[in-house]
Amino acid sequence: MTYMETLDWMFAQLPMYQRQGDSAYKINLTNTFQLATYLQNPETKFKSIHVAGTNGKGSTSHMLASILQEAGYKVGLYTSPHLKDFRERIKINGEKIPEQYVVDFVKKHQSYFEKNHLSFFEMTVGLAFEFFARSSVDIAVIEVGLGGRLDSTNIITPEVSVITNIGIDHTRFLGDTLVKIAEEKAGIIKENIPVVIGRTTTETKKVFKEKAEIHRSDLYLARDYDGELYSCDLKGDYQRENVRTALQTISILRTKNWRIKELDIEKGLSKVVQNTGLLGRWQILKQTPKVICDTAHNTDGLIPVMRQLSEEVYDRLHIVLGVVNDKDLNTILPLFPKDAQYYFSKPDIPRGLDEKELKEKALKFKLNGIDYNSVKDAYKAALQEATDRDVIYVGGSTFVVAEII
Repeated sequence: MTYMETLDWMFAQLPMYQRQGDSAYKINLTNTFQLATYLQNPETKFKSIHVAGTNGKGSTSHMLASILQEAGYKVGLYTSPHLKDFRERIKINGEKIPEQYVVDFVKKHQSYFEKNHLSFFEMTVGLAFEFFARSSVDIAVIEVGLGGRLDSTNIITPEVSVITNIGIDHTRFLGDTLVKIAEEKAGIIKENIPVVIGRTTTETKKVFKEKAEIHRSDLYLARDYDGELYSCDLKGDYQRENVRTALQTISILRTKNWRIKELDIEKGLSKVVQNTGLLGRWQILKQTPKVICDTAHNTDGLIPVMRQLSEEVYDRLHIVLGVVNDKDLNTILPLFPKDAQYYFSKPDIPRGLDEKELKEKALKFKLNGIDYNSVKDAYKAALQEATDRDVIYVGGSTFVVAEII
C-alpha cells in the first residue's frame, strides 16, 4: 500500500473517536497492554512525560518538547488530533514520522490489528511508541488522547505526570461533573511519580491530592512556580497558564538531573512553533483582513479565547463557525459575541453538526448569519465580505480549523 492507501485503510477500518464518537471509546486497556507485549514493550525503552487535561495539554506538550529540544535532547512528541497530516501526531525534534515508516508498520502488523480488533487510537499509540523506541529518543512528551485512566497512552511510567486543568467535556465518557472528570484524568498519576497540576478548583484539588497521597506521589501546583516567567511565541492569552505549567514541570525535571539551562527554557518558549510545528492556537492566518483561528471547542477553552477576541480592534467581526454534534450548544453559543456576522458550516466529518441545525440553534442566542455547504465556502464568503479593517475568526472545532489552515 502507498501512504495514502494506508491512511485510507486506517480511517476506514478502525473506529476513531474523533470521527465517530462512542464506537471508538474502549472501557479498558486490555488491547493496549496486549499490543505492547506483542511489540516487545517499546514504552519501557524511553523516558517520558505524560500530559493530560481538558484544555491546554497540546500547547503544554509542545512547550515542553521545544524546551527539551533547545537543551540538546532528542525529543519525541505524541499528540492528537492532527490538523492536516496524520504524521503531525508523531514527531521527533519537530520532524514528522516518515510516511514509509507508517506504511511499513501497518503492513507488518495489519493481520494482528484485524484479528484483535484494535481501535485507531490503540494502533497509533503502538506506532508512536515503537518509533520512539527504535529512534532512541532521550525523552518523549506523550499527550493523553481522551480522559486519562483508560487512555491508550496510560501504560507508560513517566518522569513527571502533568494535568493541565479540568473542564466539562466528553461527558458521555468521562462523567458530567468536575469531580468525575478529575478522577478520570487523575488516573495517569503513578506510584512515586511527581505530578504537576495546572489549574484546580476546590473540588478537583481534593481529588488530585487524595490520588497523589494514595500513590505516594509528590504534587506540585503550577501556581506555586516561583521562577522566571518567560514569554512564549504562542500568543493566546490563555497560554500564560500553560507556560506556568510547563515551567513547573521543567523545574521538576531539573531536580531529576535533566540538564536544562535557563537559556534553553527562554529559547524553547520563544520558538515553540518553529521547533515543533504547532498549528491552530490563536494562529494569525492573514493580516488584511486579519484572520484568526483557534481550536478551542468547549466552554473552558472558549471563554479566554472569546475574551481575547473582544479586545481586537475592527469595524466588523466575521465568525466562521462549525461544531461537532456532541457539544452542549446551550453552554457554548452564549459565549460568542452577538454583534458579529456568522457563517455557519458543517465540519467534513461524520459527526459534524449540520449547518442548518447550527444556524437554527444559534438564532436562539441572537447569533445571526448564513449557512454554507462547507467550511471552505463559509470562509470564502467571509473573505469576500470583509474589508481590510475587519476581523475574521474561524473556530468552534478542531476540524473547522483544519479545513482552512
